[in-house]
Amino acid sequence: MPTSPTARRRRLGIELRRLREAANLNGVEVTRPLGWSATKLSRIETGRVAVHHGDVGDLLDLYNVADESLRQHLITLARESRQKGWWHRHRDTLKAGFDSYIGLESDASIIMTYQAQVVPGLLQTEAYARAVIEATAIKQVADRADEKVDVRLSRQQLLTHEAPVHLHAVLDEAVLRREVGGPAIMAEQLTFLVERAGLPNVTIQVLPFRAGAHSAMDGPFIILRFPDSADPDIVYLEQATSGLMLEDAGEIDWYTRTFSALTARALSADESARLISRSISS
Repeated sequence: MPTSPTARRRRLGIELRRLREAANLNGVEVTRPLGWSATKLSRIETGRVAVHHGDVGDLLDLYNVADESLRQHLITLARESRQKGWWHRHRDTLKAGFDSYIGLESDASIIMTYQAQVVPGLLQTEAYARAVIEATAIKQVADRADEKVDVRLSRQQLLTHEAPVHLHAVLDEAVLRREVGGPAIMAEQLTFLVERAGLPNVTIQVLPFRAGAHSAMDGPFIILRFPDSADPDIVYLEQATSGLMLEDAGEIDWYTRTFSALTARALSADESARLISRSISS
């Protein structure tokens, strides 16, 4: 079962949609007898909102679900999906929707990311993270920067806890060359990358400038893959003030194939580690 409330909401939505389709009911046939809006049903099925267990019971009655174990499982999911993750208290500090991303990230088993400008948040040092946050902030507010740094560092526990996520990062060579925060901070960050690349669950590849044009030149992206095949992959695209999560199968396939193409063109993990090490003193 998913462990984060956000992931539980998503799983619950997937299951409820599957049951609706199995009952051969469309949205209108569900919302009309329940007195709901189409928006409410859509948000439930896409996992955008927490669902009261009573509403889940009403849906299961409408779908003629008699299996008591399944009913209890979904009602339990509904109750647990209303809990708050550790990141919830920071939601006013985060970009719109990023708290939902953190909830899904915390439940992923594999994270694949391509970054063109900066080191991925899961691999940033405290000083580098602060420099990035302060450089991209519209307003310089010290306490908000502190909180954002704390959130970023807390997320990194995913790489080192008992069942760590596997992170596969492809970094454009520009990430190594762009000096963020000054020479000392950059050297510390590159050293940290080499150290993190030594973890068995972390793979870092560098896409060198000589690789030329490629299919991901439109921008960075993150793919989340979950331990249960019932939970489809998600692609996350970060923007300046918000983020976008893609769940369409065709879009997921495009980004998955693009990531595979990037890994094929990038330096191997060993070659990448050597290039990063050379960049520390250059």
